This record gives sequence, structure tokens and C-alpha cells, in this order.
Amino acid sequence: VPTTAGTGSETTLAAVIVDSKTRHKYAINDFYLIPDYAVLDPKPTLSLPPFITACTGMDALTHAIEAYIGNSTTKKTREYALKATKLIFEDGNDLEARSNMLDAAYYAGHAFTVSYVGYVHAIAHSLGGKYNIAHGLANATLLDVVLKQYGDSVNKKLYEMALYCGICNAKDSYKVGAERFIEQITLMKKYFGISSTFSELKKSDIHELAVYADHEANPLYPVPVLWDVKELEKVYDLVVED
Repeated sequence: VPTTAGTGSETTLAAVIVDSKTRHKYAINDFYLIPDYAVLDPKPTLSLPPFITACTGMDALTHAIEAYIGNSTTKKTREYALKATKLIFEDGNDLEARSNMLDAAYYAGHAFTVSYVGYVHAIAHSLGGKYNIAHGLANATLLDVVLKQYGDSVNKKLYEMALYCGICNAKDSYKVGAERFIEQITLMKKYFGISSTFSELKKSDIHELAVYADHEANPLYPVPVLWDVKELEKVYDLVVED
């Protein structure tokens, strides 16, 4: 019975733990971690504080987007990712919205447990392990930043997501659709009071963190663009607080 609407853990084969000595966060994958049944009841999520509600929702959005734009998708995972994204962007009264978010987390969990995630997650895990930053907050902070860094390689897929969610129209170019989609994420972050930098992040730690992220993502994640450690360091530089 999920009490947050974000991880989609009721549908995934992954559990994430932190090595208390190295402060390195990593995943354990096993089909036995998938339950036979899950109850998606929005009422247990009603007492969740607004900021945590927002961050866990952004976690689900990250799952859906990374599953969709990666290079290991299927028709079913693309369908689930689109459904999840649209549910997250839609409005509704509190209970209805929370119910939609549980459905979205469920669909997004289905999508990424098959199609995997990308550099948003790899970087977020490194930050979560090192500084104990909540995973949903780390994903939310990084999502639009990483999508911009992917550049033209993800324009078509982000355009497809934007079109499905009603964020752009069919006459828009792939680039315009992608830009509007990313802009929508940035606006959501501002609305929820989510920063675009990490006050905890130290410049002296960036190389070490980039190495961790590189080891996690390569070769496990089917990312749209393959980055090396130096290119990953550029992303950390974008989110370090001046």
C-alpha cells in the first residue's frame, strides 16, 4: 500500500540502499521485490506534507520521462510513460489529484522497470548518497537541467510527450515542442518552490560524484546520449550553488 505517489515501487524490481561507510547509493534488482498485489488508495497520502507530495510526484514524472526518452523502450512502456506524464500534468481536486498521482506512479514504475532510467537518476543517486538529499527532490531539481543538456537528441521524443499532454500542437516543430515541455517542468518546479541548485553540493566533490554517476549509468542505462565523466561534471557545475 503506497503512502507516497512517486517511486512506483509496487511495480518495480528495484530497491535502493546507501552504503553507510562510502555514502554511495546503489540499487538491488530482483523479481521477488515485485508484490503480487498492490492497493492504490489515495487516502493514506492525504497527510503527506505538500513539499514532499510535490517532490515524490516529480520523481514519478522523472521515471516516465526517462523511460520514454531512453533507447530501450517498448510499445507498452511508451504507452505507460505517456499515461503517467499526462496524469501528472492534469489538475483535479485534492483526492482526485492524489488518486491520479498514484496511478501515474504505478504506470511510470511499469515503464522504467522495463526501460530503465537515465542520467537524472544516476546523478540524483550520487547526491542522495553523499549528502542525504531526498531522491524525489534531487530528481526534481535535476530533471529540466539534464533534459536541456541532452539537446537535440531528445527533441522528437519530448515533442511527442508534449503533444500527448496538450502542451504543444501538431504544427509545432520538434524543438519547439521539446522546449515547451521542458518549460512546463521548470514552471512546476517554481510553483512548488523547488530550487535549481543544491546548497549541499561542494565543487571539490564534483569529480568523485561524476565518477559514481558514470559507473551507474554506463553501461546499465540506455541513455539518449552517452556522456563521459567530464561531461557529467558539467551538469554538476550547473546545479552547484554559487
